Amino acid sequence: MASSTPTHCSLLTTPKPTPPHPHQNPRRFPSPKPQTPKTTTKAKTTHLQNPAFFPSLPSSPKTHLSTDFNSKKPTRYVSKLHFNRPRTPLSRSNHSLEAEEALQRIIKESMDEAIEGLIRGIRVSGSEDYGFLFRELGNRGEIGKAMVCYRVGVKGERKGSEKGKMVSSMISVLGRAGNVGLAREVFEEAVNLGFGCTVYAHSALISAYGRSGYVEEAIRVLERMKRVGLRPNLVTYNAVIDACGKGGVEFGRVLEIFEEMIGNGVVPDRITFNSLLGVCSRGGLWETARGLFDQMAYRGIDQDIFTYNTLLDVVCKGGQMDMVFEIMSEMTAKGLMPNVVTYSTVIDGYAKEGRLDDALNMFNEMKFLGIGLDRVSYNALLSIYVKLGRFEDVLNVFKEMEDAGIRKDVVTYNALLGGCGKQGKYDIVKQVFQQMKADRVLPNLLTYSALIDVYAKGGLYQEAMEVFREFKQAGLKADVVLYSALIDALCKNGLVESAVSLLDEMTREGIRPNVVTYNTIIDAFGRSAAAEYSAGQVVVEADESHFKASTVKQLENVAGKEVHVEGEDRVIEIFGKLAAEKSLNTKKLSNNRQEMLCILAVFHKMHELEIKPNVVTFSAILNACSRCNSFEGASMLLEELRLFDDRLYGVPHGLLCGYRENVWSQAQSLFDEVKKMNPTTASAFYNALTDVLWHFGQKQGAQLVVLEGKRRNVWENSWSDACLDLHLMSSGAARAMVHAWLLNIRSVLFKGQELPNLLSILTGWGKHSKIVGDGAVRRAVEGLLSGMGAPFQLAKCNIGRFISTGAVVAAWLRESGTLKILLLEDHRANSEAAKFDPNPCLQLLLS
Repeated sequence: MASSTPTHCSLLTTPKPTPPHPHQNPRRFPSPKPQTPKTTTKAKTTHLQNPAFFPSLPSSPKTHLSTDFNSKKPTRYVSKLHFNRPRTPLSRSNHSLEAEEALQRIIKESMDEAIEGLIRGIRVSGSEDYGFLFRELGNRGEIGKAMVCYRVGVKGERKGSEKGKMVSSMISVLGRAGNVGLAREVFEEAVNLGFGCTVYAHSALISAYGRSGYVEEAIRVLERMKRVGLRPNLVTYNAVIDACGKGGVEFGRVLEIFEEMIGNGVVPDRITFNSLLGVCSRGGLWETARGLFDQMAYRGIDQDIFTYNTLLDVVCKGGQMDMVFEIMSEMTAKGLMPNVVTYSTVIDGYAKEGRLDDALNMFNEMKFLGIGLDRVSYNALLSIYVKLGRFEDVLNVFKEMEDAGIRKDVVTYNALLGGCGKQGKYDIVKQVFQQMKADRVLPNLLTYSALIDVYAKGGLYQEAMEVFREFKQAGLKADVVLYSALIDALCKNGLVESAVSLLDEMTREGIRPNVVTYNTIIDAFGRSAAAEYSAGQVVVEADESHFKASTVKQLENVAGKEVHVEGEDRVIEIFGKLAAEKSLNTKKLSNNRQEMLCILAVFHKMHELEIKPNVVTFSAILNACSRCNSFEGASMLLEELRLFDDRLYGVPHGLLCGYRENVWSQAQSLFDEVKKMNPTTASAFYNALTDVLWHFGQKQGAQLVVLEGKRRNVWENSWSDACLDLHLMSSGAARAMVHAWLLNIRSVLFKGQELPNLLSILTGWGKHSKIVGDGAVRRAVEGLLSGMGAPFQLAKCNIGRFISTGAVVAAWLRESGTLKILLLEDHRANSEAAKFDPNPCLQLLLS
């Protein structure tokens, strides 16, 4: 398969208070019970087998230490999930009373010389006293004072071992403060002075690098300590694995470090495995994570709440949401009750999979169990309501956070800004942004990206330009997310030339476009009413063998039509022109073929940059074809794309050209892979494929595709004898499904069964419109029903619902000409395809 094969196919106005979120039959977990070994279930037994991909581990007896001691906090990537978790008080360290006195006096001092004299006068001594001072001052953010204490300590200490301990403590404090540069200086200075070359100092520096995401530097420190003859210990390896998790290192590389650890006789502990699970979390490696989890049980290592929360994080990121209930039930069976982190993780997982109702049910369950929401939970809830378009609920949650005394962060404000923007509440967007700054919450890159996107899509170019200027004044650097948002906003307003010009500027600035950027451009070129160029921009080559290079050149030269302005000033120039209503004089492309050539040029550019297309790319291309009036242009595009991936693009090309029999088995295999995707993605795939087939007259093929989608539950609960729900379907898919549904109820009728008293077809707003009563799906279905004389009418109380009585529909279905109207045919079918009999498939699916 070509390298460009899509990965998926490889497969403030304050509102009135409202009641809290309803408790809709929340699921209750069983009471904690002592765990008893299960030996009767084969699946459970296999979980205790030593996974083959792990090295043999040294024998390690199960610890009999107390639960509190065993549950010490690990330093690992997933620790970020425990924000706002109450800290367990630590036992008093072995520092002296003099050190405590010194701390209180140092806090009040501001001069370094005074601090030095104070320490000497009180006689603070030893690594325990100085370590205490470093930690306490570091916790208060007094790094400068901590460094003064460090200088005094190592200068006055005679024992090299004590100096070494001070170095390790100071590096650890600096690492926790995120001052990794100073930590490195302290380390190098100590090494040069002869007391820093210890396992603990190296381990502390590794941990410091890991906390700040400098994983390669952390690994280099590990290699350095081995070169100087130091033997890494458990703390060292745990710090390295933790750094790998935070730095996004591939699991295979981390496994090599783990194998080295085992080979050196270092026995892993719970922190090791928790950190390994954190590595899996980055890539959603749920199967590997499950193997690690089972390995812990095999070795007799207790799994704590952090272990389970991390496993859930991996499972959710891997899209395996059906495993969540089993894992959470297993927790309670071991006496580990799910906490706010557990629920926040699962809620986020459901939300990302598009299962928003399940996510909201989990929130209801949290409240039922008395688990208070934290900031992370509230932010997730905000995100869900934004996706659902429930603006009032967004404001209610925002107000609820204020009432609960939970400080809003940049994630909170970004979600609120996005929600208001989608509703076109531009005045509220401005108010929220001002409140954000008044609350001293610093806007980040995503904040500015969201604001520019909101204003640009709303045609408020002056506001967009002002936000961009503020963004530059804040000293932030534009990245691919910001540029993609700008390009998307321009494309949505039909300003494709400006968008492509900005794409060119983006690459000049050394910012690599991603698949989202190119998907936006492809989608814009596919919209005939929006795709615009300067006069004479596109030249169609007579020689087909040269058209690819020609169209790539056309794409690259779009920016050349205007005076080039360097860097981010180009963005201000574009918005300035738009704000002053000095848009470029443009005209639409003269024919659809040219549009298809431009899309192909973009696809070639993606291939050249090794940017893998995804399902959105595929859907955008098919949607472009369905908007094209030229069958030759659409078929040419799909045929050329077969050179990149014959298996993926060969299916729509074959179905479009009437070679269904040749590609149907291939289509079935493709449908199997699509089944593994989340419902939203799968629905988009089927909608796009059906639309292009219906548009070019391949209506029987379109019907077979939607019936495959129905059989595979792509549109869940969309079909019953009494009701057809088309809410999630495109106009082409909806029309094909109406024919199939009517054939189905006709078969019910002719089997001697009575039809329900009321029959309904729900169109909602469809995927093409979010305006009540103006949905493209509703209009398409209305035209279809009217055209074939079906006795359905719009309901008075719901203008997106067509209704009729069973008796009236039954009479119409019995008419002699109705069957011929309902049976669909393909406009194109070669002799072989004509032999392909879809009736068995139809009978099976419609039974």
